[in-house]
Amino acid sequence: MMDLDWGTALQLSYVWIKAAHVIFVIFWIAGLFMLPRFYVYHQEAPAGSPEEKKWIEREAKLRNIIITPAMILVWIFGLSLAYIIDPWGEGWFLAKLSIVVALSAYHGWMVAYGKKLARGDRPLSGKVLRMMNEIPGIAVALIVILVIVRPF
Repeated sequence: MMDLDWGTALQLSYVWIKAAHVIFVIFWIAGLFMLPRFYVYHQEAPAGSPEEKKWIEREAKLRNIIITPAMILVWIFGLSLAYIIDPWGEGWFLAKLSIVVALSAYHGWMVAYGKKLARGDRPLSGKVLRMMNEIPGIAVALIVILVIVRPF
């Protein structure tokens, strides 16, 4: 049996790390598509109603069980991939990384907004939340183009 250093082990497991990265990207983005829609339905529920309480529970579960752990794993696997392929000087990668940072900030904002809703604050309209629901889709389209096409 041969001894492998950490870098060689990562090289050998590259495809598995890449698969895990893509899987958790799907979970994260699916959750980010759902969360603003949950917030729309939450805001349409009467304040203090049993229906509102159910939305608060659903939102917390989605954030805490699916979205936030998926985002953390996306970062772990993504940074592992970056370590393996060393793309830090490439424009496509830096653009992708910038979008992922922005998407992570959006995630944080959505978590904070959910906590406001749970406290009874409803600062945004359903229309604004519906428009915000498009942000993850636009981000994913740009990321896929950057990773597959590598335009720069």
